[in-house]
Amino acid sequence: MVSKQLLNGILDFASKQSYPDIHLNTWFLPKIRDINGNIENLSSINISKSIIDEVSWEKNIVEETIQMPILTTELIREIIIAIVWVNGYENFELMMELDTSYSIKQWDRYRVNCYMDTAWYSVALRIIPSKIPTIEELGLWDTVKEMCNKWKWLIIVTWPTGAWKSTNLAAMIDYINKNHKKHIITIEDPVEFAFTSDKCLINQREVWHHTKGFDIAMRSALREDPDIIMVWEMRDPETIKTAITLAETWHLVLSTLHTNDSVQTIDRIVDVFPWSQQKQIRMQLAMSLTWVISQRLIARKDRDWRIAAREILTSTDAVRNLIITWKTHQLYSVLEVWMKHWMILMDKYLILLYKKWVISRENLLAYARDKDGIEMLIEN
Repeated sequence: MVSKQLLNGILDFASKQSYPDIHLNTWFLPKIRDINGNIENLSSINISKSIIDEVSWEKNIVEETIQMPILTTELIREIIIAIVWVNGYENFELMMELDTSYSIKQWDRYRVNCYMDTAWYSVALRIIPSKIPTIEELGLWDTVKEMCNKWKWLIIVTWPTGAWKSTNLAAMIDYINKNHKKHIITIEDPVEFAFTSDKCLINQREVWHHTKGFDIAMRSALREDPDIIMVWEMRDPETIKTAITLAETWHLVLSTLHTNDSVQTIDRIVDVFPWSQQKQIRMQLAMSLTWVISQRLIARKDRDWRIAAREILTSTDAVRNLIITWKTHQLYSVLEVWMKHWMILMDKYLILLYKKWVISRENLLAYARDKDGIEMLIEN
């Protein structure tokens, strides 16, 4: 098979098996991340005859088993060119890494990162589901809907890569799109979920394709009459400052950040600014922030799948005061006791999942912050 047919075959197989991530590395077999989060070799796949012959793009026709080859430098190079075309490949060779997206006709779309390592070329692909899950399907609380019904404030979804952050934001955008008549602007790198305007008007912008940067697109958004702005990631001081300003000026801003919990999120936002600006940023953040949702995916005990465990911090007078006075370490105590305000500490959420027999004891202790305290609690 040629490189593009091989790539399409791997992606089609991974999609059917619900594998979220695919890794193509020089001198290795293709690898996938399975539904439990483990990296496994992909030694063979069942591939549709239509992909091999490129006669038809219909699914559910005759399939045959194909043995996966060791990926040579030339083969991965051809796969990269099939994804980004020649001009994109030249840019990749110059920069040595490249973010983009890839789609197969009417099939699923993929977020792609091409990069170089000691073996030469590598490609990481993550599936973007064609159907946007609902807030209910993701297990988000009804209060998230309440926040999506308001037209001010900042909602941040956090955790490292692969925790459904973008999926959570897409579900919120989809809910607003189906229930309100508003103007939504998304600023992404790359565009992931493809939204279709329903009751809302939706403009999706991709960095480097439709704008030169997040901060430029966000400043421009102020003149584009938006009600809701979804920013793929708050990466730098300019982007963060503009997001806070937008939230202050009666816009609902949705974004993500790579942090491990809600308190670290507050600290990270403030710490990226020079000391002389931090007092002002703390004041602005305290007044504009409404929710921080930190989540991670954990393998289920009851079936082969993963479930989201969440820590949720909501804005109250006590939370705002601790941010302004820079006593954020005390926010853990607030999260511990203020469940009536829809707050919950990650450790408590993990205990709830454990008591419902959804996750194992091993995973409970592996992901808990206070391992000793939880171990004593579950043994009593």
